Amino acid sequence: MNGRNPLSIVTDLLRRGVSSTHQKIALITGANKGIVRAAAEQLAALGMTVLIGARNPRRGEDAAAALRPDGRTEERFGHLDVLINNAGITGSGQVSPEDAHDQVPSSVDLDMVRAVFETNVFGVIAVTNAMLPLLRRSPAPRIVNVSSAAGSLTITSDPDGPLPALPTSAAYTPSKAGLNALTAQYANELRKNGILINAAEPGYIDTEINNHSGYLTVAQGAAVLVRLATLGAGGPTGGFFSEDGPVPW
Repeated sequence: MNGRNPLSIVTDLLRRGVSSTHQKIALITGANKGIVRAAAEQLAALGMTVLIGARNPRRGEDAAAALRPDGRTEERFGHLDVLINNAGITGSGQVSPEDAHDQVPSSVDLDMVRAVFETNVFGVIAVTNAMLPLLRRSPAPRIVNVSSAAGSLTITSDPDGPLPALPTSAAYTPSKAGLNALTAQYANELRKNGILINAAEPGYIDTEINNHSGYLTVAQGAAVLVRLATLGAGGPTGGFFSEDGPVPW
């Protein structure tokens, strides 16, 4: 896009024009495939206009085309109602967790750790801060950070729990713990403004990121994202949730 920062392009898109009626707008990063593409479809089915952030332009266009009704005129709004921060990397590529041996703390490549945190933590800060002025224009702004049970210190420190049986991780797992902590801090700052922000644990989904080793469908994983994105005024903020309820920190 002429060398422009994709984040600035999305921001400009949202700032152009204000609708006379409040059409709900959602922005989802990394939404061209997997669980968040399913979430995009579900939010669109609820009547929201969904903007898709994708690193791969072709996949992004394909996803947008699938969500856009035939003949619909593109509409641009000056606000944002829902932000779902999903874009993330494992650092190990698309492998199942049991094969991610390159993340063992004593031998991990520090450049990998930096790259994972750059995307999974620092990227969330960059996008959230860029979108906050637009979210503040919404009557009911919601932010969802897509996390993982791997980010739960309670779960990963339990020697009898499900995750310690997997290889230890000095990159992906700590990045998701950092994302959870960041979620709580944003909630502490923004709750007075009525902005609800929560972390979501979609479950072990059958997606490319784990080489399709998961057992839940993308639609099942998307359910908690959609629920947190559409919370009512009395909904929680600063929490960590799966579709079954609260997840321990």
